[in-house]
Amino acid sequence: MIPNVLTIAGTDPTGGAGIQAALKTFSALGTYGMSAITAVVAQNTCGVRSFVALEPEFVGEQIDAVFDDVRVDAVKVGMIANAAIARVVADRLRRHARCPVVVDPVMVAKSGDHLLLPDAVAALRDELLPLATLITPNLPEAAVLLDRPPPQTLDDMREMLTALRALGPQWVLLKGGHLRAPHSTDLLAGPEVDLALPAQRIDTTRDHGTGCTLAAAAAASLPGNDVLSAVRRAKDYLNAALAAAGELDVGSGRGPVHHFHALWTQSRTD
Repeated sequence: MIPNVLTIAGTDPTGGAGIQAALKTFSALGTYGMSAITAVVAQNTCGVRSFVALEPEFVGEQIDAVFDDVRVDAVKVGMIANAAIARVVADRLRRHARCPVVVDPVMVAKSGDHLLLPDAVAALRDELLPLATLITPNLPEAAVLLDRPPPQTLDDMREMLTALRALGPQWVLLKGGHLRAPHSTDLLAGPEVDLALPAQRIDTTRDHGTGCTLAAAAAASLPGNDVLSAVRRAKDYLNAALAAAGELDVGSGRGPVHHFHALWTQSRTD
């Protein structure tokens, strides 16, 4: 049976992040993708120009429409934009979701532009994180959630991991890409599991949408798999998508990863 996976997030007109990245990832990993939009974002590979958050109740109606009609096997939550939307999304997940939920606490785009209003941090932390099967913060996002400076070492990351788990999610994948090191080491913690997951750092500036893509890949991999297996599969998928990103020619800034690297063979055979 093909899993049905729902993403709840904002848009990206150039297709590298947000809803568009999640739907591509779901498709590439053999699942049926669905979406509920929280915000319409004017952005490209160079940065975010502006965004308009949708009415919270309309966001809730989108989620209701999906769950009232379709079996949902996993949910990925990305950009929530503001506190009111965070509360509505949390309410609908409590009401409907009987499946794994991955929360990517999107706060800042790769360009440095903010995608989360200040009033939403507490709502995200208090309402959504306790509902999550897995959260996937990077180091700046984790620092904001915990109101402390970003970690500078792996030992700092381990201390932060404990504090993040105390916020209520079942599992935490703390992404270490912002540390300056030859390897990019993520830390994964959950029930009776505490692992370091190192990967060779890929030298590329074409990394637009990496956070959205990793969280979406984890959500697509959770139906039928345990969390550790899903995270390993998601990391392998993202690393291959980063390695193949140079095959694309999209934008003049930080280009997107190649979501369909395993499916599009034309560029390799020409």
